Amino acid sequence: MDQASAREQSLSHHLALAVCRDGRGNGHLFNELIRVAYIAWFLQQAGYGTERVECYKMAEYAVEAALEVADRSNEWILAEDAIPVFERLLALHDAQLGTAPLHKVIEAERQLQHFLAGTAPSPIPEPDRGSAENH
Repeated sequence: MDQASAREQSLSHHLALAVCRDGRGNGHLFNELIRVAYIAWFLQQAGYGTERVECYKMAEYAVEAALEVADRSNEWILAEDAIPVFERLLALHDAQLGTAPLHKVIEAERQLQHFLAGTAPSPIPEPDRGSAENH
């Protein structure tokens, strides 16, 4: 991926986090955050990253919790304890965009589309499965 495209994507992701952490988020921005987590997961599975599966699950749970709050109160905010999790995942994804070949990024996007078209609750396994591939 060329540097300009990677920087543009990174800026978009970091702005989404900044807006969601300040309580000015919306459904689109929260979808953007979970999308980044899933793409980072798929890229990690392709060999680009070593973040623990728990970090990904914490991000997923934080978005689910925020969506539940928004459904009840129309308040779109990311829980304070989830912010460091997303900061780690965004830093990882920035590094992935800088090192993974474009075809791997495109493959991760394709995997995300496949997941979204399916019925699985998550592409990320539960951490207690204990397999080395989850770490």
